[in-house]
Amino acid sequence: MDELKALDQALFLELHGYRSPFWDDVMVLISNKFVWFPFYGVLVGLFIYFYKRKGWLMVLCLGGSVGLADFISSGIFKPYFARLRPCHDELINAAVNAIDGCGGQYGFVSSHAANAFAVAIFVSMLLPKKQRFLKVLLVIWAIAISYSRVYLGVHYPGDITGGALIGVATAWLSMFFFQKISSRYSFWSA
Repeated sequence: MDELKALDQALFLELHGYRSPFWDDVMVLISNKFVWFPFYGVLVGLFIYFYKRKGWLMVLCLGGSVGLADFISSGIFKPYFARLRPCHDELINAAVNAIDGCGGQYGFVSSHAANAFAVAIFVSMLLPKKQRFLKVLLVIWAIAISYSRVYLGVHYPGDITGGALIGVATAWLSMFFFQKISSRYSFWSA
């Protein structure tokens, strides 16, 4: 386990070391959850406009996926594992430039990564197979948000990986419930 932590720290320091004023501003913007609210609003609007009642079920299941991902990452994992963020870790914090603040004390797992991957994967599973470009774009969006957390010095790569896995799992679980509910109850298929 110590070797894994050391590898995670070394990878963090490598990835966090590539900095510039331009990218500092871009990463702060990408990492800001409020920047993405218009995107979420458009997504909800499109679901409801095109799918009517089924769109409302999509929105509820998407919200369930993100809510569950956020609860698991922030409410269970962070307090249980109590792994310090890089910017709070005395072993390396001298090498960390947390330009947008350090955030809470614990970082394993990343809620940003969990939530972004919950959205990206759930929406990707809703899209038809022929929409490969949009699916890839959604995953790139989730990766960009996740990487911004390492760049900003608030998460180790392992925190990001754990968060992404939680997001993927909650997206799959929500899709399972979406399919069961929409096929079983005709009210939601109208």
